[in-house]
Amino acid sequence: MMRRALEFLVTRALRSRLGVALVIAVLVFGVLGAARLMSGPLDPTDGLSNRPNQPITTVDPTTGDDGVLSDETPPAPVTSPGGRTPEQTADRFTKAWLGRPGMTTEEWQAGLRPLSTPALTEKMAGAEPETVPAEQVTGPPTMRERTETFVELLLPLDNGRLRLELVTSDKGWMVDVVDWERP
Repeated sequence: MMRRALEFLVTRALRSRLGVALVIAVLVFGVLGAARLMSGPLDPTDGLSNRPNQPITTVDPTTGDDGVLSDETPPAPVTSPGGRTPEQTADRFTKAWLGRPGMTTEEWQAGLRPLSTPALTEKMAGAEPETVPAEQVTGPPTMRERTETFVELLLPLDNGRLRLELVTSDKGWMVDVVDWERP
């Protein structure tokens, strides 16, 4: 009888997928059981039992709201006396950015340079006026005031929307980021 059981095990059971899966399961449970027996009893003070009884704060609770959404209106942008406002700078930059027919790359870059930060001027060094995807402004700009020295202006154009980020410097308001949004 024992011989028949061994013969059945070797010739049929271990050659099927089910038999191999059963052998693997027995081995896994055997290893886990042996590890559990060798590890000994668990210490109840290990793990999260020594957690603090109060929440850990990293912000002074008296500093006010530091969230993204705020009820406070952002401060109005500051313009030096006699200087260009962010809207005026954005208007001039947009006219220069849209360019005119037959304009050379050098003329186009020269028109943008006095209204751009050095970082933007460097980024736009390889750009050409033919790559501008629009031809004209179709409505008034919308300004999002972020801080006294940083604003975002959205200008509707015939083929989408131009998003300009302006920062103030010793030369007045300058365009720092140009982004094109398709409708």
